[in-house]
Amino acid sequence: MSTPFIEVKNLSKHFPIKGGFFSRQIASVKAVSDVSLKIQKGETLGLVGESGCGKSTLGRCIIRLIDVSAGQILLEGKDITQTKGEELRALRRKMQIIFQDPYSSLNPRMTVGKIIEEPLIIHKIGNSANDRRNRVKELIETVGLRKESIDRYPHEFSGGQRQRIGIARSLAVEPELIVCDEPVSALDVSIQAQVINLLMDLQQKLGLTYLFIAHDLKVVEHISNRVAVMYLGKVVELADADELYKNPRHPYTQALLSAIPVPKVGGHKMKRIILQGDVPSPVNPPSGCYFNPRCPIMSDECKTTDPILKNLGSNHEARCLKV
Repeated sequence: MSTPFIEVKNLSKHFPIKGGFFSRQIASVKAVSDVSLKIQKGETLGLVGESGCGKSTLGRCIIRLIDVSAGQILLEGKDITQTKGEELRALRRKMQIIFQDPYSSLNPRMTVGKIIEEPLIIHKIGNSANDRRNRVKELIETVGLRKESIDRYPHEFSGGQRQRIGIARSLAVEPELIVCDEPVSALDVSIQAQVINLLMDLQQKLGLTYLFIAHDLKVVEHISNRVAVMYLGKVVELADADELYKNPRHPYTQALLSAIPVPKVGGHKMKRIILQGDVPSPVNPPSGCYFNPRCPIMSDECKTTDPILKNLGSNHEARCLKV
């Protein structure tokens, strides 16, 4: 297999907690712990899990919005983990992000044209202001808005239209990888479908690679080639989308999939799995397998042994001692 476009090796991100008179570090939030995964050129890797499991932190680490605590990020085989300054700015053209909330991710004091033009100015794209304006109009039409929108302000648009503006902004510098950080979770269901279809059309047209972060498993199934499931900062299962949804092996994945609503007419409904207790704190995660306090098949070994991501065949991996 060719070199992955993005490869993450044993990546961890811990946020310090400070306290006391001298503001010394007294603990840390283990947001991401020892994650390894690959994203091939042109594919969509879905990343799912409960709120607070580290999905967004992992996505922002990958595109270097935040620094990692340990591990490596390889872009086409080159380690970019410690890249800084002008070299990092050049990398920004290859990697962009679409934020979750279209209401807060756009500057209300800037017109749509200025918002989309800003990355063009930063990266010195376009020979003149007129060239940039024409490029902005082209991007606006590409995401399904009228080019007359260029001189309007974000508050004049609906949530779905604002997210399209965010997508246009991410496309401005012609990136190869886009981290979609729950891009439809704040939108109405009917609008979600339109935005998802737009993202899929753009991927086919422009050859984009996506890391698609979401907690809606049906949306992820629709758009993703492969799916990674995260729990408390760790990837617990990774497989092709069809394989994962048909044959989930990790008990946490099984519980997530059993919660998907299925119409009474047609479709096969899994037996509902109710997990006991709450997600443990990432400040003080359990010993052994992180999932053991809530796992329906837990044994004494699970309390002391931290399982590795085990290859189950058919490009399917799971972090569980019982599979």
